[in-house]
Amino acid sequence: MSLEIKVPELSESVADATVSEWTKNVGDSVKAGDVLVILETDKVSVEVAAESDGVLGAILSPAGTDVKAKQVIGTLEAGGTTVAAAPAAAPQAATPAPQVAAPTPAPTEAKPIPATATPVAQRVAAAHNVDVAQVPAAGNKVTKSDVQNYVAAQTAPVVATKVIQPAVSIAPAGFTVNIAAGRREERIRLTRRRLTIAKRLLEAQSTAALLTTFNEVDMSAVMAIRAKRKEAFQKKYGVGLGFNSFFVKAVIGALKAFPVVNSEMQGNELLMKHYYDIGIAIGAEDGLVVPVLRDADKSSFAQIEQQIKDYAGLVKAGTLPLEALMGGTFTITNGGVFGSMMSTPILNPPQVAILGLHAIKDRAVVVDGQIVVRPIMYTALTYDHRVIDGREAVQFLVRIKELIEDPENLLIEG
Repeated sequence: MSLEIKVPELSESVADATVSEWTKNVGDSVKAGDVLVILETDKVSVEVAAESDGVLGAILSPAGTDVKAKQVIGTLEAGGTTVAAAPAAAPQAATPAPQVAAPTPAPTEAKPIPATATPVAQRVAAAHNVDVAQVPAAGNKVTKSDVQNYVAAQTAPVVATKVIQPAVSIAPAGFTVNIAAGRREERIRLTRRRLTIAKRLLEAQSTAALLTTFNEVDMSAVMAIRAKRKEAFQKKYGVGLGFNSFFVKAVIGALKAFPVVNSEMQGNELLMKHYYDIGIAIGAEDGLVVPVLRDADKSSFAQIEQQIKDYAGLVKAGTLPLEALMGGTFTITNGGVFGSMMSTPILNPPQVAILGLHAIKDRAVVVDGQIVVRPIMYTALTYDHRVIDGREAVQFLVRIKELIEDPENLLIEG
């Protein structure tokens, strides 16, 4: 019986995907649950597994093909047997192997994969005949991108390099610009994620009336609590007490005070959301992803910190599930971890506001008529002015400031 292999449902914000690789060849025997194909979306990698034992019957969408949800991309012959060990279906290479009398190296036996490589990285390495142990890791684990970069370096893509000839005139008449020989240019194809990020940012700017307001927050009280409680917190919950949980709780308190900020514009109507799914922007290798903390108002500080830590690990490993990215009523992005002092974040549609956090720096401020040094963070709220008035935006930031500077209130309002 022939079964269709289909692209799974993606998410409301992901319309299509690209076939990254098939992990099996036509005629290969597979077991139920074996990964057959890996799809790349603009957010995460999606693995499509076999629904039953059988043989891969056909590949209808080879690697590099753009596909949509529910599209049939191959077939599985359920209950079939391996095609009589078809003469070593050699992996498709860019150029045929030269016919030389020299002895061909015997196929290397599968080596145990180091525990420091992600599952996707292991499959990519196996597909390219690469020993994962030889691949340098950018972080704690070897990721798919690490393997791809290693393979690209080994194949030395000289064709991507263009040497500019000297004395090329690129200026208007009357002006001559000489470009020295030996300067290099490289043309790199943008990833699906980067292209989608570009598209969504342009859409956000062209479909919403964006405006940003700023404020500053004295972090003294929060930093004092962290200094006092961090060891006991770590020992009790097994996770560090960071700033994220404080700001998630402060945002929830401000959203309760100004519910319009937790809404969505749908045509001529405003959809008010009386739940708090807070998106946390996390930097990935080729762009930000925003996993969502569901019902964050019902989570403790420890639960928030643990979930953010878990999400960061999944993002780094490239195994973040699509479900984690769906929905979200408000987003927090922290450019301060990269050293940003001030920024104007862009909306994450269809949300109508986003909070930007920045680096904490000691500054001279006036308190009770005295000049003192305090750890100050600038905050920024970008909002859709069609929905939120300037007064509400300013008061929203002020409420966050009040809650962070008096953290005891977070227990009540957050």
